[in-house]
Order: sequence, then C-alpha cells, then structure tokens
Amino acid sequence: MIAHVGIEVREADVEACLRFWALLGFEQVAVPDALAARASWVQAGATQIHLLLVDEPQVPREGHVAVVVGDHEATLDALRAADFDPQPRTEYWGSPRAFVRCPAGHRVELMAFAPVPGGS
Repeated sequence: MIAHVGIEVREADVEACLRFWALLGFEQVAVPDALAARASWVQAGATQIHLLLVDEPQVPREGHVAVVVGDHEATLDALRAADFDPQPRTEYWGSPRAFVRCPAGHRVELMAFAPVPGGS
C-alpha cells in the first residue's frame, strides 16, 4: 500500500485542487503544524495526497497519480458536471479506467478497482 504521494501545486490552485480531490472521494485533513505553511493534505481511506505549495510546480508529462474510485461512472459524471474532461482508456485488469487533469495540471488515473496481482 502507498500511504501518500506528494504533488506540487501553486498556492493559488489549492482551493480548486481541494474541490477536485473531493469529487474523487478525498477529504481535507489536518497537516502537522510544522508543514501547514507549505502543504495541504487530502485523504481517502488510508491514502493521502499531499499538495505541496511551490512557486513553480513541476508536472510530470507522463507520470501520474492513480486512484480507485468507489463508483467509477458516477465519479466521471461528477467530474463532467464540474467541467473536467475525463478521458476513458483501455480497460486493464478488467477495470474501467480514465484519465483527467487536476486544476494544477497533474494527470490522474481513475480506476474502478485496483490491479489484480499477476493479472494482465
């Protein structure tokens, strides 16, 4: 299990990013005092996304965060209603998948369920 991943965002994008991650089932959680001035965190289950505040965020061209969403189709519908444009992809592991960009420009993969060990 991956406990958390950090992605760089501009401070001006934090509120939009928090709303985006909420559409994927993540809720804002407290950041330790020592980090509060430079990060915002969201969490779903045991997984956290750390929004790291930087002046010039680096957004990987191909790298991405992949998350399992509870109701894949409903999540895609909610994203579309919020003016995001999820793009369906080929199913892997029998799982419906789509990619979308968060407000900070990061590529996010949405899966109906996690990969099956040894599956193809």
